[in-house]
Amino acid sequence: MSGSAVTKSVLELVSETPDVDNQDAFETLSALFAELRAKLDRRFALTLDPSAERFSSYCNEEGQGQGTLQALSGPEMDWMIHSWTGTPTSSFTNIHLTAWLGPQIQVPHLWMAMGTIPELFVYLDYGPRTDMYVDTDYMDRYFGEVNTTFMDVQNDPKLPSFISQDLCTRQWISPTGICLAGVKPCAEIYARLAELAHQHIDRWLGWVDEASPVAAEKRVALARRDLQMRRTIAERDPANVLVANIYGEPMKNDLVEALWGGQRVLKRPT
Repeated sequence: MSGSAVTKSVLELVSETPDVDNQDAFETLSALFAELRAKLDRRFALTLDPSAERFSSYCNEEGQGQGTLQALSGPEMDWMIHSWTGTPTSSFTNIHLTAWLGPQIQVPHLWMAMGTIPELFVYLDYGPRTDMYVDTDYMDRYFGEVNTTFMDVQNDPKLPSFISQDLCTRQWISPTGICLAGVKPCAEIYARLAELAHQHIDRWLGWVDEASPVAAEKRVALARRDLQMRRTIAERDPANVLVANIYGEPMKNDLVEALWGGQRVLKRPT
């Protein structure tokens, strides 16, 4: 089995080692996420939403904290985020690629994040769009095939698990969500993470291509549920305190709203 799980908060981990130069790690992970983003660009018709334009490149008043945020939508995609934020030369970075599908199909959403706190953290998951306590067929269809990969990661001592102190965060993570922290960066680890990430997105793209349409009368409720999930996750993310420390509370609030699409301009798919 893997070593002891990491149970300290993200804030504690960064505060304990606040001045680690993670520029190389950030660049390596950014290159990986550019490859993953390219796969989504090839598959979906996507348009940048003007509501996030002000965050196409941003920093704090001292010019230390930096970041970019792109929010996109399209006929099949309700809301896609490709973003990064942090201080690459002093410990903390967070890179996101999340894809929230429209209500035409009920395939789980795609959730991916990696960064440094100051060692590597990893989150690879799918967001279920039904109650899997009841809909066990859905669970078996989409999460059953991921279980072997999940267990392989759990049994790898080089990939320690991260267990959030936050109750709501643990509720969001699916039964096969890969959540790691304290991962020591090296060429072998970067290759392993790239393999896991590409497998994660390729599997999801296959599900999208094979999906059956959702009945028209069920789509409004599904879209409403998706939006409530996305807003709750963005607003209650415990890492928001780090963002507030770097950029200030007002900008943190604006970034959180941009993440869930509170001021979106483009229409949602139906």
